[in-house]
Amino acid sequence: MTKAVPILETRRLLLRPLELADADAVQALFPRWEIVRFLNDRIPWPYPADGALTFIRDLALPAVAAGEAWHWSIRPRGEPGRLIGCINLSLGEEDNRGFWLDPAWQGQGLMSEAAEMVTDFWFGELGQETLRIPKAIANEASRRISMRSGMRVIATGESNYVGGRLPSETWELTREEWRARRR
Repeated sequence: MTKAVPILETRRLLLRPLELADADAVQALFPRWEIVRFLNDRIPWPYPADGALTFIRDLALPAVAAGEAWHWSIRPRGEPGRLIGCINLSLGEEDNRGFWLDPAWQGQGLMSEAAEMVTDFWFGELGQETLRIPKAIANEASRRISMRSGMRVIATGESNYVGGRLPSETWELTREEWRARRR
């Protein structure tokens, strides 16, 4: 059963379904080395001038329509017109959640807040059993978010990122573990 991408709200954030109209805002923020260096190497680098439009139009929205992914723009609740990042969920065995945030907004716990909300959607609304996320070991900020949410490392190796081939980890959380933490 396909679940639509709902609007989600946290104490400080509004997560709105990503749409084609967001392409200009994404394009203005996303192509920065501090954002992309630890992301999967499928992301073209240098980032093309139409990269955000192409991604949203040709990859994100078709995956949403097929019921295979859920993509949100991240916005401050007090400034709903201001896109500051994106977060997504994807079906599959090994890479179920991804995100990025404008560096000017990092270090405030906002991504932890967004990740908690979409993780709750993953297990509650989508009924998934397991959430898995690969990441570069050097991506300390992302690792802290996984640790705080109760995830654990289940595999290590190397993977290709925009920043090159790097040591990586796969983190996992089960629905039962998530529910136990939420109690």
